[in-house]
Amino acid sequence: MKYIMFEDFSGAPIPVIFPNRINHAEMREQMPYTKVLSAGYVSHGLGGFSCHGSSKALQAEASPNDAQTIASKLSDAES
Repeated sequence: MKYIMFEDFSGAPIPVIFPNRINHAEMREQMPYTKVLSAGYVSHGLGGFSCHGSSKALQAEASPNDAQTIASKLSDAES
């Protein structure tokens, strides 16, 4: 899966996860958020989430904190 980490209107990071068949630039065009914080690929395994790679189109790369942010946001969504 791919992801883009945006800054939402309150300044908080908000991840958007989407299938590999959609490219980063196409997804970026659909989002109302103005600032891209990072972008790349996300996977989930026994150790939890892992983020890596980059998006040349967005000139953004995965950040070390992205996996934790994604896990936290998904955990909040389950509550």
